[in-house]
Amino acid sequence: MSQTAAPNAAATGGKASAAQLRVSAESEASALPPLLVQAQQLAGSVLSGDHGRRRAGMGDDFWQYRPLQQGDSRRMVDHRRSARGDVQFVRERELQIAQTVHLWVDQGASMRFASSPDLPRKIDRARLIGLALSILMLRGGERVGLTGGSLPPRRGNLQSLRLAEALSADDAADYAPPEDRAMAPHARALFISDFLGPFAPLEQALSKAADRGVQGVVLQVLDPAEENFPFAGRTRFESVSGGLSHETLKAASLREQYLDRLAERRDALEHLCRVAGWRMGQHHSNDSALSALMWLYHAMDRGQP
Repeated sequence: MSQTAAPNAAATGGKASAAQLRVSAESEASALPPLLVQAQQLAGSVLSGDHGRRRAGMGDDFWQYRPLQQGDSRRMVDHRRSARGDVQFVRERELQIAQTVHLWVDQGASMRFASSPDLPRKIDRARLIGLALSILMLRGGERVGLTGGSLPPRRGNLQSLRLAEALSADDAADYAPPEDRAMAPHARALFISDFLGPFAPLEQALSKAADRGVQGVVLQVLDPAEENFPFAGRTRFESVSGGLSHETLKAASLREQYLDRLAERRDALEHLCRVAGWRMGQHHSNDSALSALMWLYHAMDRGQP
């Protein structure tokens, strides 16, 4: 090879390496679970910034100036700010302490329902919102994991991949009871479900959480048909798993009774959350996932001790 050809060969090799790197990166990206990609995009729509605790303490970020008080050390005085007047000011920093967040997303068969092909299944929406919130928390330095101890809370980007994989599993039962094991004292928690199944396991889970000082949010996800009951005439109702079935010739006659039962369940959920010190939210699968995520993010933040 001549000396004049060598630089061209090197340049060509560099282009080939770049092309190979791009192909490799695209291949790696395509191997990520679609749920994780969607959740990352959704989380990216929320301007999270640093997840500080909005109170004075030993953090890195400036929070506020306040007048010097009795008991304050003179070393806390901000001389530049104090030089503007006769009052001495203290520069306070924001307390930033990593918190533990436990997530439970109902993987039961009842969550795999969608009344229309144009709507996401309840489980798909629940997984998306739960994982997107986890990504926001992880970006803020929090430890996030699943209830029950199957995936202990950890920090870092790799945890989001573990969460995506764990949330992709389905439960064969119609209604999966919430996990109440392995919740760290004074942690935060998020439970996402339609909450249409047996009520006792949820009562037990929130009672145990309250006893351990765990604060959290319950998010009920429903399909719009479950909220409005738009059925009439001859209708066959069947559970997603096929284990339950009921046929009626006058579905419209069941509407009032059904809506009353749904209202009773909602009242019971709200009462249970008040007793446990948790917050409750509702989301319909035909509504914006982003609006639900933003509400949850602020609800979890305000729930901090």
